[in-house]
Amino acid sequence: MAGVGLHKSVLLDEALSGLIRQTDGVYIDGTFGRGGHSRAIMRALSAQGKLLAIDKDMDAVNSSQARQLLSDGRFELAHSSFAQMRELVDERQWSGEVDGILLDLGVSSPQLDVAERGFSFMKDGPLDMRMDVTQGESAAQWLSHVEERELLKVLRDYGEEKFARKIAAQIVLQRDEKAIETTSQLASLIESVVKKRELGKHPATRSFQAIRIKVNKELDDLEDVLAQASDILKQGGRLVVISFHSLEDRIVKRFMREQSRGVIVPRHLPLPVDADKPLFKCIGKAIKASVEEVKENVRSRSAVLRIAEKL
Repeated sequence: MAGVGLHKSVLLDEALSGLIRQTDGVYIDGTFGRGGHSRAIMRALSAQGKLLAIDKDMDAVNSSQARQLLSDGRFELAHSSFAQMRELVDERQWSGEVDGILLDLGVSSPQLDVAERGFSFMKDGPLDMRMDVTQGESAAQWLSHVEERELLKVLRDYGEEKFARKIAAQIVLQRDEKAIETTSQLASLIESVVKKRELGKHPATRSFQAIRIKVNKELDDLEDVLAQASDILKQGGRLVVISFHSLEDRIVKRFMREQSRGVIVPRHLPLPVDADKPLFKCIGKAIKASVEEVKENVRSRSAVLRIAEKL
């Protein structure tokens, strides 16, 4: 991509096709980004339709794309995490009335493109990585005090990094001599430790992913919003999720599979009323980007879209 303004929404047509069943319905875009999905949803809605978009990134909330959409009375934008979706829905008295929820997970292209945000090892900048810079610790702050054992676990669990032990030890050793404050410092440190490279991947890719996920509580927030979905959606409402790495997709796949089977109760316990009644049904199989889309937008190559419908 050439610049911030050219951010392409991944699996756009497929997401809309799975999401919108009623053009006069109420919808939620849990990750506004630069509004690609929101704009498409708004175009598909009738004059009676409504869309609430959410983003924890103030750059997204203050973007020109957001200002353009806010001129339409059918559209609202909240500066918040989608983990607080239930509260936002309750404020609008929409509980159990929402026709569709769309979640486009992970980091956005505009965030990667701005060096000052500290998401990318390809651009030197402050080691921040926060999606919401108004709260929480930056990556640099977290790395300055995290215990080596916890850092090792984060790199292993969230980055699936084979060299996690060596990287964690080197970070702790180096920070005692000099604070790790920039993306280039961290990337160079990791590069000095990881001698065996994955084909087509920078040695720092997995570690940057892991630290970003930890700093932003991405997987915790995903678990939280999935748990809220059944209360928010109306019967027949759709949950559409686009994941970009295996950790996210594993959580989404497990949730949809378990919710489509009903609650599993151990044999020795009494069966609650409706315990075996599933809350969702899975719609179709996982969808991946076409060859044509991957050629146009390389970010789409790892995307997986899953759809579930509330029963």
